[in-house]
Amino acid sequence: MKQIIRNILCTLYIVALPLFLSSCNLIEPEQNPVTYGESYIPYMLSTDKAAYKPGQKVTLSVNNLPETAVKVRYMHLGQELESASVSASSWTWQPPAEDFRGYMAQLYATVDGRDSVIASVGIDVSSEPSRFPRNGFLSSYGAISEGEMNTILNDLNRYHINYVQFQDWHWKHHHPLAGSATQPMDSWTDIISRNCYRSTVQRYIDGAHNRGMVTLFYNLGYGCLEDFATDDVSREWLLYTDRNHSRIDNHPLGSPFKSAIYLADMHHPGWREYLRARNDEVYAVFDFDGWQIDQLGARPTTVYDYSGREVDVQAAFGSFIAEEKTAQPAKRIVMNAVGQYGQQGQIASAPVDFCYTEVWDHSDTDGYSIFSDIITDNASWSGGKQTVLAAYLNYDYGQKGRGYFNTPGILMATAAASAWGGTILQMGEHMLCHEYFPDDNLSMTGELKRAMIRYYDFAVAYENLLRPEVAVAEINTDWFGVDVTSTDERCVFNQWGPQMNQIATVGRHVGSRDVIHLLSYRHATHLDWCDTDGDQAPQPLLRNIPITFAADKQPVRIWVATPDDRQGAEQVTDFEYSGGQVSMTLPAIQYWTMIVIEY
Repeated sequence: MKQIIRNILCTLYIVALPLFLSSCNLIEPEQNPVTYGESYIPYMLSTDKAAYKPGQKVTLSVNNLPETAVKVRYMHLGQELESASVSASSWTWQPPAEDFRGYMAQLYATVDGRDSVIASVGIDVSSEPSRFPRNGFLSSYGAISEGEMNTILNDLNRYHINYVQFQDWHWKHHHPLAGSATQPMDSWTDIISRNCYRSTVQRYIDGAHNRGMVTLFYNLGYGCLEDFATDDVSREWLLYTDRNHSRIDNHPLGSPFKSAIYLADMHHPGWREYLRARNDEVYAVFDFDGWQIDQLGARPTTVYDYSGREVDVQAAFGSFIAEEKTAQPAKRIVMNAVGQYGQQGQIASAPVDFCYTEVWDHSDTDGYSIFSDIITDNASWSGGKQTVLAAYLNYDYGQKGRGYFNTPGILMATAAASAWGGTILQMGEHMLCHEYFPDDNLSMTGELKRAMIRYYDFAVAYENLLRPEVAVAEINTDWFGVDVTSTDERCVFNQWGPQMNQIATVGRHVGSRDVIHLLSYRHATHLDWCDTDGDQAPQPLLRNIPITFAADKQPVRIWVATPDDRQGAEQVTDFEYSGGQVSMTLPAIQYWTMIVIEY
């Protein structure tokens, strides 16, 4: 009986109260920005996989079935495909047969003739995950119980992560598999002497595959530990900081790491053949789908090969990747471009699944425009591949000790990357704040967890607008500047890049639609995407903002969606069109709102 009463009260609170307050104009968003409870999501929709192949059925579930009558509808880009009543906590849906489509399932109730979306979830139907990559990670492979492992994988699944990096799973950089292909070790210690178990790694791989995820083993493309000679690595294959091969180039790590990382010459055929054989051993034992190749960026000093010739390290990346792909054509490859080192002319044009950039450049001057520059450069250099950013948010704040991520900083960075068609590597056993992935100094608040679910749902549901397939000839022409004005003195708009105390606009042509992204920096403390000290200020939710912008022709329909309101559901808006200008009322803006104009 208590459970029934609680369900009824939750339903009344979630469904009726927002409608009542809205109809009575009792919400004053400047003073009362939308917030969420710290420990409880009354209704959350989930799917059984992170992504689906065309033809696969989707199993949906809700954590708490309301006592009141609810329905589910399935949406694609603001259009309802079908709806059905919901009478059980789990059910199935057969998506349309089309490939590369994002959908949103919306659980809703009708109160006083008005629909209220109480939960939603994104659904990605794609035969090829590289079309819409969403990168996550794992970083610990000790004695993990089945329940703990399922919790971690289910969380990644709820964020729709379709690529999983297995960071720091390996034994040695130059000898990643512990033991041999015929006699693999059951356990080993990693570079920081943590215990790793073969069964844990394999169970993670199996669990990820069951959820429709691609698994990538992490390793440097040219790394050795100090005992390399005992594993038949020749000194003739290494890089040196002098012409007389007396000082091996290395990346110092210090305690508690076992060893510095000594660098091999990726140009050298001996090293390539050696590492390829070690990778073959990995694939013989573990069912990894591919390799996440890492590098260390531009070297701080000139480096030489064993014979004393100066080496351009990045010049080896493209042919190295191509040889690896030829040797294992069924396996996937992704390579990190540290600060874009080696991306242009090498990595981006090589057979990688997508462009991956570890972002280190950040400042209050260039701010979030660094993201847009990287994403558009990568698309141009690669002929249209998607971008994943390894961008370590709240970096300095996280190194000062344990604490919580700053939600506004995370959401503003996530919004900027997503609006420009990219995504950030963030989610694993914990949210990422450091290049050493096991570092978990910062935790997510309940508010941030719920917000990130909404943001990932939004990215999946509207992926065809956020990450459209663009012809190579149109890569640099599908973006456009848009001027938005408002009579509301609280809202000053400017064309991208961001400016303090204003809302930045980003326009994109997507087929027969125009999409306008509005990214708010009205109350920003700074414009540094990293929010390195964790002091970015929250943006208040504003409602019913009159705006005007130009349109080349008469729109037939305009709708708006935001991950910050209405569970990301679309909202069709009335508008007027006169003299080449659209006038409408923007329903809501907090961090990021998307306007879709259909012609």
